[in-house]
Amino acid sequence: MLPSKLQALATEHPEARLQLWCQDEARFGQKGRTTRVWYERGVRPPGVVDQRFESLYLFAACRPGTDETFALALPRVNADAMTIFLEHFSRQLEPGVHAVLILDQAGWHDARALLNPVERVWLYLRERYLSHRMLDDYRAVLEAVCRAWNRLLDETGRLTTLTAYPYLTASGIP
Repeated sequence: MLPSKLQALATEHPEARLQLWCQDEARFGQKGRTTRVWYERGVRPPGVVDQRFESLYLFAACRPGTDETFALALPRVNADAMTIFLEHFSRQLEPGVHAVLILDQAGWHDARALLNPVERVWLYLRERYLSHRMLDDYRAVLEAVCRAWNRLLDETGRLTTLTAYPYLTASGIP
């Protein structure tokens, strides 16, 4: 159903340079979650879990099946924060490009259930870079999240593999 809507949009606006993007936001902070690790059978591995609550939200948009992305770390998640993200996101688009931005079911979004490829990016960040960590304060959380995001961007092709959902890449919108 989604590809047909996107194709209809492209047909309605043949003059527009459309780009397909998926957006989501996730909380990262001191009170994270643990992940599975390889360890000796029958022995519980040592690990740390931070019970404090300092956190931030990483807003990100990715072009499915590419390494193109945009992210912004913000202290809260609400309609005002989403507006700030959208303003910054729109500034990074090339002149004349119109983004078709797919959102999930957050309260300030208006979309039905769909599988958002950015969710896989969050999982990857948490499992590879942000689990089993002790972070002292907001600044430490911000630095850890930014470092993790930049490490992800340094992995050429990783975003492409995480976001290449066939129902999106077959939409006809680049």
